[in-house]
Amino acid sequence: MSSHASSPTANRHLDRLDLTERPRRLRRSPALRRMVRETRLSPDLFVYPLFACEGHGVRREVGSMPGVYQLSVDEIVKEAAGAKAEGVSGVLLFGLPAHKDDVGSGAYDPAAPVQRAVTAIKQEVKDLLVITDVCLCEYTSHGHCGILRGEEILNDPTVGQLVKAAVSHAEAGADIVAPSDMMDGRVGAIRRALDEGGRFTDVAIMSYAAKYCSAFYGPFRDAADSAPAFGDRRTHQMDPANVEEALREVAIDIEEGADIVMVKPAVHYLDVITKVKETFGRPTAAYHVSGEYAMLKAAARNGWIDEPRAMMETLTAIRRAGADIIITYYAREAARALA
Repeated sequence: MSSHASSPTANRHLDRLDLTERPRRLRRSPALRRMVRETRLSPDLFVYPLFACEGHGVRREVGSMPGVYQLSVDEIVKEAAGAKAEGVSGVLLFGLPAHKDDVGSGAYDPAAPVQRAVTAIKQEVKDLLVITDVCLCEYTSHGHCGILRGEEILNDPTVGQLVKAAVSHAEAGADIVAPSDMMDGRVGAIRRALDEGGRFTDVAIMSYAAKYCSAFYGPFRDAADSAPAFGDRRTHQMDPANVEEALREVAIDIEEGADIVMVKPAVHYLDVITKVKETFGRPTAAYHVSGEYAMLKAAARNGWIDEPRAMMETLTAIRRAGADIIITYYAREAARALA
């Protein structure tokens, strides 16, 4: 040890420190840190995505998403009940039909897995919100989000198909329909169809208002069997470089009748979440997407990160950015951690 480090002069210098502000005082113990915490998570912020498939007793793990399964309707009900018991407020349903065609007609088949899952959950799991994804990519033979002419996705004919899907979900008992396709005008068309004759005026719309053309959707396409057969989705999903465009998209969807607006992905678009919330003050959802989830899982399996801490830090960041609702595959794990 050097003589300077232990010298009386150095100690006298430390004795003279006169600090009015000592932020560390409030970090000394877990109780103090909890008391002054600015951003809080609770299970009722979470929505749990689930993938409904045909069959009975099916629980098929998705290779690129550890802990995520393709589930038959009976298994979906069990998973939804487990989430509800842990305090999760809702589930978001995606479908894997037995058959696909070029116009995605399975999206509005009343006997399809999503419609049957909605009805079963509403009958057997009381007070759990059921949200349905409204898109065609899971139902088309080509894997694109709409009707094609050559390799062009046709906006208006696609909207007609989306309307049929949304109405069929409402008929099955969905509380919220969530159009994720990014076609122009689809929120207004769905709202008008739901309101026609006063049938489904209470069914809310959660629009994927700012959905970016992201590299982080790959594992989801494994789970939903929805990879496009050719090309990509840049003609309808947003350019990751744009923020002002996101605000315009959100404004349009609110004007057309969206009750909740969503930003997707979440982690790589925290700035967009903040701007949307600050600009519009509307209920704002954020989707912690498959690739963001899978990266944490992969790093944890390699021993590179502490997964529970990384999970909670990630979800806290999304909440801190302004999200009122967090759609995450970690919903049940995070709910158990918070308990």
